[in-house]
Amino acid sequence: MRFRHPDGSTVHLAYCTNVHPAETLDGVLAQLRDHCAPVRRRLGRDRLGIGLWLARDAARALVTDPSALRGLRCELDRRGLEVVTLNGFPYEGFGAEEVKYRVYTPDWADPERLEYTTSLARLLAGLLPDDVPDGSISTLPLAWRTAHDPERAEASRTALRTLAERLDALQELTGRSLRIALEPEPGCVVETTRDAIGPLTAIGHDRIGVCVDTCHLATSFEDPHTALDDLVRAGVPVVKSQLSAALHAEHPHLPEVREALRAFAEPRFLHQTRTSTAAGLRGTDDLDEALAGGTLPDGAPWRAHFHVPLHAAPAAPLTSTLPVLKSALTRLVGGPHPLTRHLEVETYTWQALPPELRPKGRAQLADGIAAELTLARDLLTDLGLKELP
Repeated sequence: MRFRHPDGSTVHLAYCTNVHPAETLDGVLAQLRDHCAPVRRRLGRDRLGIGLWLARDAARALVTDPSALRGLRCELDRRGLEVVTLNGFPYEGFGAEEVKYRVYTPDWADPERLEYTTSLARLLAGLLPDDVPDGSISTLPLAWRTAHDPERAEASRTALRTLAERLDALQELTGRSLRIALEPEPGCVVETTRDAIGPLTAIGHDRIGVCVDTCHLATSFEDPHTALDDLVRAGVPVVKSQLSAALHAEHPHLPEVREALRAFAEPRFLHQTRTSTAAGLRGTDDLDEALAGGTLPDGAPWRAHFHVPLHAAPAAPLTSTLPVLKSALTRLVGGPHPLTRHLEVETYTWQALPPELRPKGRAQLADGIAAELTLARDLLTDLGLKELP
């Protein structure tokens, strides 16, 4: 979906396909047919943007076979779909029964991460619509915190500088300008937007910036306007933003609130949980740890890294951080010029919701994704952006 900003630039809105697990190229093609095209039809659009996730094996198949890449591009066109951004955070296995800490490997100190992301850049250059000169790829924020010593930190910086040089060369070859976005996430080396400023300033290349995920922003209790103003002052580009909402518990000391939270403590994904205290941010790596008792102060609200559907807040006594998303979006695209032109709805946890909230089959999932995109569209038009055909 495309929107015209009042300054005349085009802002792109997509939804991320990591909600539809697929490790192979055949699986990706099936996603386009079974999920993406039905969402587009529900929205009554001739064209729908998708933030494509290509697992390692799918990316390898495409980068080693130019005819396969041309086939994917033709399939996108045939189904009324376009790609301006890729989600390069998960490497493989995102559809496994247990993902948890595995999603953070390989990290940026490992050569596999550089080669994978380089492949994604080459593929995106071939997938961008003819009238779109620039693309974005979001990636993990260096590493999970426990796997990062000074030697690995330097290896990460070197890898990202090498990637930036490759992107420069790719632009010379293809005319397409691609940028990489580190995505701050609780528990990682770069947990907050402020944590991103130092490493990105040290790398010192405008091809490497930040992906602002509004669920992660909210989970870490960051104020959106302060966070984004800090990035602007530091000269760190906001390459992309993922529109998402976290789980919010206003009174976590109450037994009924704890019981409601337990329904979201599931075994597949990591749900980092945070609370803001007078002594600073406190947290656990997962929601079940927070609920175990005594590990996390419960005198102030808790927020958990659980991407809940944008259009459907959890039932009381829980809610979502949708107000944080709205505030962030106002700063991102509501000013005289957009801070970013790539927006992506990323609710990958539909099948991890409590059983009674999960979609029953493809049709209900498509309905839910279309409803999220409708909400995002309405927020953008309320900010003065004009939806384009």
